[in-house]
Amino acid sequence: MITFDSVTLKSWLEENREFLQGARIQKIQQPTRRELIFTLRNNGETRKLYVNIYPQFFHVCFMSRENEEMRSLEIPQKPPMFCMLLRKYLENARISKVNQPEFERILEFYVETYNELSEKIYLCLAIELMGKHSNVILYNYDTNLIIGCAHNVGAEKSREREMAGGLPYVYPAKQNNFWYAAENSLSSLKGSVNTNIDNCFAEIISQNKFLKLKENYRQITLKRLKKYKNSLTQMLTQRVSPEKSEKYRLFGDLIMANLYNNSDFSKSIEVFDYENNKNISIELDETKTLKDNANRFYKLYNKAKTSNLKLDELITSLNAEKLYLEQLLYSIESAENIADLYAISSEIEPEKKLPAPQKSALFPKEIKGENYTIYIGKNNRQNDYIVSKLAKDDDLWFHTKDCAGSHVLLRAADKNDRLILKCAKLAKENSSGAKSSKIGVIHTFAKYLKKPPKANLGYVTYSHEKEIVID
Repeated sequence: MITFDSVTLKSWLEENREFLQGARIQKIQQPTRRELIFTLRNNGETRKLYVNIYPQFFHVCFMSRENEEMRSLEIPQKPPMFCMLLRKYLENARISKVNQPEFERILEFYVETYNELSEKIYLCLAIELMGKHSNVILYNYDTNLIIGCAHNVGAEKSREREMAGGLPYVYPAKQNNFWYAAENSLSSLKGSVNTNIDNCFAEIISQNKFLKLKENYRQITLKRLKKYKNSLTQMLTQRVSPEKSEKYRLFGDLIMANLYNNSDFSKSIEVFDYENNKNISIELDETKTLKDNANRFYKLYNKAKTSNLKLDELITSLNAEKLYLEQLLYSIESAENIADLYAISSEIEPEKKLPAPQKSALFPKEIKGENYTIYIGKNNRQNDYIVSKLAKDDDLWFHTKDCAGSHVLLRAADKNDRLILKCAKLAKENSSGAKSSKIGVIHTFAKYLKKPPKANLGYVTYSHEKEIVID
């Protein structure tokens, strides 16, 4: 793990001191509680100063445009209170001096500005980069009183150093009397200190956000999938078996056929079962006549039949939703970067507004060969694009049987066995059954695909299919 130590901060400050001193603070943004972006301008140049005080990622640097995108920063529509406070005191002010207290991981910006009474005041923005104690503090340099902090520190957290508006600002207790350089110090890398900090931390933050978002999406989808599976189990247990419902009909028929051979209000009757060629005994309700008992069995038969029809509709709907969620889970598991997750975010958290997916994440993978093209969908949206937009009647469509996976489409004048086998293998490789010893892959012409009305993204029905077993 790379380390942002006091030597790295010293090297970075020396590299950028000329730009920082005299720079005007044009804009202040706060994506999260522990991230701040200051847009600074000096000598006809504009740069974005990024401050991160997360315990595991604490650092400061000027961001490149590429690394800003990699960090996936989301600016909230309603700025946090601390951001509003900084805007009030610091926007359009000039940084008159920058400083790093000796041996400390503290960066200080001294600013001359004016209060509500148009009186000149001197403020200091202290950026403390100290692991779990990292913080950003704005205080009045003349009175030494804190105006506000990124996060307050009460007596229950620290008896030695409370941090809150109205309290005096004091430096943290000194840890040593030398410049600290960790074993994995960023200052040891060659080249621009700022570029090294920006590149290294952008990659670490991006990977961390990707893994956290991936696990979050996975848990949300698994929870929904479990709910549908439980509902399916319930529906299947409520369903009356065909044998049982037919038994009700048969009992009603046998009672009606033997009305005049038996007496009403009996506990049971002995009859000959002409369907199964044997004598059977039928238990009756002795408070009812034979005809009423027969009607009771007919009602049970009709009720079971109607109930089964409704349950079958629900089971079909639940199965479709289960297959969709399994496909969504596969898309999450196979995601390689945060852009892949943003492409499916609307399916997982439709109520939450996340960054729009990159255009490249919306289109399926394309493999071009001599006289053929193969398209492979990575998620439900891409699978739907293949079926709805790309597929032509004479294209061949491939998908793993009874298994979540990518839609694979083959477009070629000569669909020979070699190409068909290649596509079948690609369908297996891009499915949740990729590691299975054997798996069935179905294929059919695109003209035999049908997307039912109001069906989920990527869901199709098919006919005239053939199956290939891939080892």
